[in-house]
Amino acid sequence: MNIETHYQITGKDATTDSVVEKPKAAFTPEVYNPLHVPGWNLLLENTPGATFFHTENWARVLMDTYGYRPLYFAVLGENKMTFLWPFMEVKSFITGRRGISLPFSDYCMPIFDDAIDHPHILESIIDYSRKLDWRFVEFRDNDGLAHFQSPSATHYRHRLLLENDDAKVFSRLRSNYRSKIRKAIKNNVEVRQLYSLDAIREYYRLHCITRKGHGLPPQPYAFFKNIYRYIIAPGQGFVNLAYHNDRAIAGAVYFHFGNQVIYKFGASDVKFQHLTGNYLVMWEAIRWSCQNGFQEFCFGKTDVNNNGLYQFKEGWGAQRQRLDYYRYYPKGSKPGYGFLKRFPIPLLRMTGHVLYRHFA
Repeated sequence: MNIETHYQITGKDATTDSVVEKPKAAFTPEVYNPLHVPGWNLLLENTPGATFFHTENWARVLMDTYGYRPLYFAVLGENKMTFLWPFMEVKSFITGRRGISLPFSDYCMPIFDDAIDHPHILESIIDYSRKLDWRFVEFRDNDGLAHFQSPSATHYRHRLLLENDDAKVFSRLRSNYRSKIRKAIKNNVEVRQLYSLDAIREYYRLHCITRKGHGLPPQPYAFFKNIYRYIIAPGQGFVNLAYHNDRAIAGAVYFHFGNQVIYKFGASDVKFQHLTGNYLVMWEAIRWSCQNGFQEFCFGKTDVNNNGLYQFKEGWGAQRQRLDYYRYYPKGSKPGYGFLKRFPIPLLRMTGHVLYRHFA
């Protein structure tokens, strides 16, 4: 891989009137385990561009659930990070050894200071991947440093900008969304914001129903149990469940860090779809975000061909942004890798428990 050196324009030479180009600082990042750096999240809070997916909480979930090894390339300053690009090493007898930034994360853009020589750092990461014999490196990045080849996959990311007045945000929703929210309330649907392991269990029941409908295995229950342990219990996330006659009919899981709330998972029981509880679940999360001073509500990634899903997200007023994934193959060869709709939920759960760690 050939990456051109970047230069910083500092002004014009007084005698020649030509542009003076000065090389940027060629820092070599250190490799960290965020769990071993005291105050990791505090450093992130002072670092522009940091998201929940950069936190030690998310690293703990991925490590404890799937056994991945964290390799976070970083340049640490006195009270913030001037560079950060997190990776997890995924080792699998099925899909080989590879580095992903980050598994099961919608996006995880690198954080960098303009004074740093970006290509030098990227080259050092690629060199590191060769030493570890990774089959490929995957960058989940939409506007960062990995634009050295065509994207391996393209998605959309949707972000809703918030304000303190939730009535204004409500007024900008698509008109039929406002009608569905009112319909759910009229149908005596009640949304509860919960922080318990019991709430995670109830959400997981709905999650399995939804994944079966999509012909996909659910993530292992241990994944959601670790989300409770490392995210919800410490106060960095919550579960919204919609109830009708004391039965949970829809739900969603949300994370938050800094000024952003992230919608991570959503599910519903199709038998109660006519009650439109999933719309009330989402609105109550948005309303809570407004009232608690958050500035952005992120709906995560959507495949560019999933027209129905991105139209759903845009109905909330979210703006679409292109999100490209890139893969670099140090060895120059791409690894090669439907019938699941007919599986009963217990077998789907078993399949997810066995296979998910191999397909990050």
